[in-house]
Amino acid sequence: MLQRLSISNYAIIDSLDIDLANNLNIITGETGAGKSIIVGALGLILGERADSSVLNNSDREKKCIVEGIFQAGSTKPVKRFLEQHDLDADDELVVRREIGSNGKSRAFINDTPVNLGQLQTLSSLLVDMHQQFDTLEIGDSDFQREVIDALAGNEKKLSAYQQLYRQWASLTQECDELKSRKQQFEREADYNRFQYTELEEAGFRENEIEDTDAELKLMSHSENIKSALNRVSYELEENEDPLVAKIKSMISQLHSVQDYHADLAAVTERLQSVQIELRDIAGEISRISDHVIYDPEKIELLNERLSLGYKLLKKHGVQTTAELLDIQKQLNEKLQAVSNIDEQIRQKEERANMLKTQAVGIAHELHAARIKQVRPFEEKVNTLLAQVGMPNARLKVEIVLVENPDAYGLDRIEFLFNANLPKSKGADKNNTALFQPVRKVASGGELSRLMLCIKSLVAQSMDMPTLIFDEIDTGISGEAARQVGNILKGLAKSRQVICITHQPQIAGKADTHFLVYKENVKDQVKTNIRRLSNEERITTIARMLSGEKPTAAALENAKEMVGSD
Repeated sequence: MLQRLSISNYAIIDSLDIDLANNLNIITGETGAGKSIIVGALGLILGERADSSVLNNSDREKKCIVEGIFQAGSTKPVKRFLEQHDLDADDELVVRREIGSNGKSRAFINDTPVNLGQLQTLSSLLVDMHQQFDTLEIGDSDFQREVIDALAGNEKKLSAYQQLYRQWASLTQECDELKSRKQQFEREADYNRFQYTELEEAGFRENEIEDTDAELKLMSHSENIKSALNRVSYELEENEDPLVAKIKSMISQLHSVQDYHADLAAVTERLQSVQIELRDIAGEISRISDHVIYDPEKIELLNERLSLGYKLLKKHGVQTTAELLDIQKQLNEKLQAVSNIDEQIRQKEERANMLKTQAVGIAHELHAARIKQVRPFEEKVNTLLAQVGMPNARLKVEIVLVENPDAYGLDRIEFLFNANLPKSKGADKNNTALFQPVRKVASGGELSRLMLCIKSLVAQSMDMPTLIFDEIDTGISGEAARQVGNILKGLAKSRQVICITHQPQIAGKADTHFLVYKENVKDQVKTNIRRLSNEERITTIARMLSGEKPTAAALENAKEMVGSD
């Protein structure tokens, strides 16, 4: 419920506050008084776009601020929204919109900044606003289906269906992706098999290319290596005066005099270590030399192996044997996947078909429940249409079973309408050919009244929030206007209704009556609003009946309208 609406620096409004009642709030005023301006300001906190043109022309340096205080924070959808967006979940909601002089807009929920999309989502849970010529909602297939489902009490059944539908749709998508992947695998299978066979026949072991390259370098330089090793070995042990023997002689000489100097023992010991190390090096050189063998046949084989390795590395754009072996592994996995994917597809299709069968079963139950509501709904709406001044208008609901299920079942639902059915006795008022989709044929005024009739029937079932009707009375008067007032009054028994009207018959049904008026403030015209007392209501309604100076009869008539509740 919208408890309070505050507007400042908007169009020709300096500042005003409206404290609204929780039942039927009627807003009246002369044409041009500013009723539509108030609706426009309300639209800002409902998420409509705006720019600096909405600023008050008398002071464009100030921000335009529109604030609404709602009593709705404890309702489940609103509470869920607040929790999902980490917003303070109080029973009282403060929604504010600010428009700067540069046109920049900011929105707040309980003083927390939010984006326009979040504001629009929340506002749809708080307020249902229907303006004249607003043809989108009633012509929308989702709204039409929601109406029928609300009347049929399909909420739980639809929820169960949608859970199955989502699982089925997800599995179907997975199957399609697997089939697409299978086609891709099959297109690449021959090439992948050729590449895998080539690598498998090559049979490279881990690090083989690198090891082969190293071995080939060794064998290619074996003669130089062996010659260098032999020279070193000769100098160490085989020369006429070998280095190892020289060091041994040096050690003997130091031994003879080491008793005469304290440091000579340590030096002698170090020379002994050098002698041992050189003898060990000589042995290692000899061993290495024995293993360095020049083998032309093996060199040829290594060259062939290395050439194959380099060719495959280049072909696959890699640098190492490990990367080549990894490609071989990947190719093998792709070839294996082709054989495994059929089984995956079979299992998923089996599960998807089972889910689809279950979902379609519930979809037929939904269809039956919807069909059951069609005739009673048509009769009630058409009865109400006659009451609101459209005696020849008829609404017809067309529900057609389709082959493929969607997120809401197997039904295509369309509201058909004819505002002026033939009056001849032979005319078949059930003939579908006489009807057209409501979005195509209904005028703004007809749509407004049709929407009122529909909403009055489903308001409880659809748990509608605050309802706002802007000039729903276009094109009616007299008894039709009185009936519209009765419908609004009935709606307001269980929810807040705000209605802007020019009709005294509707204004007479108000629980709370507001008057929008213009006044001169410092030589400038400003819009203002005030709540009327019972006496002021009678006078205002009398003026709506007979003009600025109401007659005694008009006053009596107005008194009767106000007191008829």
